[in-house]
Amino acid sequence: MAVGLAVVPAVTASADPTGGVAGAAWNAVVDAPPKYPVIAIDWDVPITMTDGTVLKANVYRPADASGTPIDTKMPSVLNVTPYTKLVGNLVDSVLAVPGLEDTVVDLVNSFDLAGTPLDGVGELAKVLTGGGMRVFGVNRDLVRNGYTQVVVDARGTGFSQGEWQALGPLEQQDSVEIIDWMSRQGWSDGKVGMAGVSYSGINSLQAAGHRPPALKAIFPTEPGNDLLRDIVGTGGGLGVGFMPLWLSLVNGLKFVPDVQALAQGNFDERWLQDRLRDPLTLFPALIQAMTATQIGDLDPGTLRVAQDGQFYEERKAQAGNIDVPTMLYGAWHDIFANSEPRVYNDIPLPAGEKQLIMSDAYHVSFGGGFGEPGAPPRLDVLERAWFDKWLKGIDNGIDEYGPVTLYQQGNGWTTTDQFPRAGVDYQRMYLSGAPSGTAGHAAHDGSLVPAKPGDAAQLTVAPGLRGLCSRDGTQGTAGAAVVFGSVCSKDSRFNEAEGLTFTSAPVTQPTELSGPVNLHLETVLDAPDGFWAATLNDVAPDGTSTPLTNGALTASMRAVDDSKSTKSANGDYTEPHHSLTVAARQPLVPGEVTPVDINFVPTDAVLAPGHRLRVDVYAGSVPRYLPLGPILADSQLKPQHVALSPDRPSFLNLPLVGAQTW
Repeated sequence: MAVGLAVVPAVTASADPTGGVAGAAWNAVVDAPPKYPVIAIDWDVPITMTDGTVLKANVYRPADASGTPIDTKMPSVLNVTPYTKLVGNLVDSVLAVPGLEDTVVDLVNSFDLAGTPLDGVGELAKVLTGGGMRVFGVNRDLVRNGYTQVVVDARGTGFSQGEWQALGPLEQQDSVEIIDWMSRQGWSDGKVGMAGVSYSGINSLQAAGHRPPALKAIFPTEPGNDLLRDIVGTGGGLGVGFMPLWLSLVNGLKFVPDVQALAQGNFDERWLQDRLRDPLTLFPALIQAMTATQIGDLDPGTLRVAQDGQFYEERKAQAGNIDVPTMLYGAWHDIFANSEPRVYNDIPLPAGEKQLIMSDAYHVSFGGGFGEPGAPPRLDVLERAWFDKWLKGIDNGIDEYGPVTLYQQGNGWTTTDQFPRAGVDYQRMYLSGAPSGTAGHAAHDGSLVPAKPGDAAQLTVAPGLRGLCSRDGTQGTAGAAVVFGSVCSKDSRFNEAEGLTFTSAPVTQPTELSGPVNLHLETVLDAPDGFWAATLNDVAPDGTSTPLTNGALTASMRAVDDSKSTKSANGDYTEPHHSLTVAARQPLVPGEVTPVDINFVPTDAVLAPGHRLRVDVYAGSVPRYLPLGPILADSQLKPQHVALSPDRPSFLNLPLVGAQTW
């Protein structure tokens, strides 16, 4: 079997997620008066690629009180962005206003919105206090303490020439060439680091996989590495809560012109010509994938990005090639949560030289709560400590942090040696139609039991739109829907009214889950296709049903590639790797019982005594997933059925830490 989330050799880890004494020292270093008081900026520096395309970079350098750049050669940090340097510069300009950042932070901290309909706004606002915005754009603390920071518009975006490659091979080669260019500048000591959030984090992983000689460390925040399964087409369902808005954002921003060049009569005509050659990159494929009613209507360009294949293989970072120290931040409810632990495990470095931090946040709330008591240091503090160690050689103990720092859902921040945690033993929990007595609000209240049930039933669930108010919906919108409040994002009961629920008896001792989860369902459809979505929930004694993780699958794309899948010792799948291609589609025979295996995003959680485990099964979950147009047409949006039978049971394959049973 292929090894999916293979564990790393155990090492002695710090038991304190805050970093303890060393963490306090990292904070003190960042909060101390800067070594250099002023930042000098070289705007729109041209960098010419080997094919003649000119990329534009802003170069931020430390300067003395008069604004003169420091002559000393220093390490440098690169951030490649598709969102135009103007956005990063705007964030930097706001943060640079004396006292403004502290005022905003104090204002955010002064409001306690817990227990109100606006509690989601408070959760979202914590990104301002966790240091994430400094990591997103320009980290002035780095520059004012002896680093040069270079922010480059990716090919075809911002003020850079070329056609947008969307993380493609040419863009990856650009990163390698930019790193080489930086290492040869008069202000550089030859050592380069890479950082950035989301797209920029992916870009840094890709660059590190190419092993450019001058790259010495990376700090990727929320990077993905299996873009199809992460967000574009999870389980064969299009991420409509994210993809249309994201493509609109990048395609819109790439047309914002260099106003200064226009005013000076230096307009770059090639810049405009390049934009006009592909004005709406990937957008026509997105629209056709959503609106076509037959597979034959999808043109090759659409199929290229709507299914697994070369397009996504070319965009995968070669994590197994990464040989520079890597500190990776992710989150259990990030759009890239499927990839983040996997990338950590794939990097062939000893623990300490690689670090994984997984929080409980969403994509847009990265670093939320960092710096608070019991939590890791702020992201900007960790970034400074990481680069001080690996670019400047300062022995600050950051390599002894973690190496795996996890927000254990249901418990809080923990430090461990590996993910999944040591001692995981997989156990089946069976779906039973017998009522649990805990979910009278659901379309069906079933049970989750440790022994194979003897009852038989056919349970029906229909597609609906309650997923708009769910953690699925919040995750699928990159966290934007968190403003609807915790009644949606942290409690499934509203959504469960159109779902099948299966709930366990309460546990009598703390029960830990760590790793990937698989749901095996025996299904019946009334049409040639359908779509399944599922969540795994922690049910509190008061009835609150908090989603821990999720998964989805297009019924006709149920074929599994065993060479890329993993199974537990009991022979059940832990991570089935589905062949998400048109060629592998297997339309269903209406009325025939058909098994499907739905892999969930890896998770880490503990059920407290008195809590229950619940799996919710839905016939869709918009906007987290929407079947492609032809599949939606084939499904006819008909109700779907789960066939429970002693001869063909449906069950969860759970990663329990230790020999724990119900």
